[in-house]
Amino acid sequence: MVFYIKYMVSSRCKLIVKQTLKSLNLHSILVELGKIEIIESINAFQQEELKKALKKFGLELLEDKKIIIIEKIKNLIINMIHYKDELPEENYSDFISKNLNYDYTYLSNMFSEVKGITIQHYIILHKIERVKELLLYKELNLTEIAYRLHYSSVAHLSNQFKKTTGISPSFYMKLKLKRTQNLEDI
Repeated sequence: MVFYIKYMVSSRCKLIVKQTLKSLNLHSILVELGKIEIIESINAFQQEELKKALKKFGLELLEDKKIIIIEKIKNLIINMIHYKDELPEENYSDFISKNLNYDYTYLSNMFSEVKGITIQHYIILHKIERVKELLLYKELNLTEIAYRLHYSSVAHLSNQFKKTTGISPSFYMKLKLKRTQNLEDI
């Protein structure tokens, strides 16, 4: 049986899920980002127990088909942007559609209806969060970050960063540097 979980993005969450399954004498085939596959077929009581156990850790077992698809979209985007070294070369819409086996227009309309923002905007928000992370690591300069995240130019990245955060990437770095220095002075 396959189940979907909301907000399972860390290795800590995977461990919690595995331990929860074990405590309920359930055996998993797969525990990955937002998804659990259990060997056994479980009854309604066991499913309710699983729900309660996961809820204690802030995890939610999903049942509504639309919500499951939305979570799959979100997990795919988060995984693609934050956990892969390379972004896909193909269009994001094609990538999402191919990976989820749904027409992109259907996915896009559903996502916008439920989340109140477009998939494209959700991708931009996560790309900007990734830019912030990469800037803080100081391993890559802005040109390298723009290339890695498939921006057409540093100017495009900077404009999108400023439009999203209200500040430029360089000002963001100055703020973070100042905050770090202030913490060290304490």
